[in-house]
Amino acid sequence: MKRPLLPLALTLLATSAMAKDRATFRHTPSLDEERPVVVDATVGPQGGDFALRLRFQKPPFGQECGMRCANTTVLLDTDANPKSGLKISDKAPENGADLAIIIQGTRDMSGASSDNYLRVKVRRLSDGVATIEAGELMAELDHRRDSDRIHIEDNTVFLLIDASDNLPSGRKVRVIYHPPGGKALQATIPGMLSGSASRGKVMIFRRGGWGTARQGGQRVGTENK
Repeated sequence: MKRPLLPLALTLLATSAMAKDRATFRHTPSLDEERPVVVDATVGPQGGDFALRLRFQKPPFGQECGMRCANTTVLLDTDANPKSGLKISDKAPENGADLAIIIQGTRDMSGASSDNYLRVKVRRLSDGVATIEAGELMAELDHRRDSDRIHIEDNTVFLLIDASDNLPSGRKVRVIYHPPGGKALQATIPGMLSGSASRGKVMIFRRGGWGTARQGGQRVGTENK
């Protein structure tokens, strides 16, 4: 996160109400799922960043989830090459991921009283890394101080993840999300070399402020239901 940052509200721009909301992937959790999990996500390149809109079925942090708050990982195979990056096992769908985005609801116990907040860790997964935890920590964000990178509306989390740190690039990116107790969901979106980010073809949000951001996004990849 070394380069100058534009305010998140200016970079993630809202769509018009007429745009049809198409998700990169969707997931229906089981009724007994205790933790907040992503049920609807839209992901795409935007300038030098990856922009994500993640909707949870319940608040991802705070008093409501208590000690069972969000602990979600979204993986990006930034060059759509399963032979590079993360290597878990021979047939794991996560193989090839170059970037791990870990969203966690947590508490800050350092003060006189606990403070609930959302933390986002970004790890780079170099070739041959066998676990996400072994990846290099690129950034650790906190929604209380990193408002230019994290924005929250109800159960929805908006993120801007810096992709300028010598990550592998390609015309396509694979998005992988493995919900608890389910099969991995995969989708393909335009990559940094597709021209979509620079030409504005894959703007998830456009023309507006946060009051209208919840209206929806533009389709940026295949949809899994």
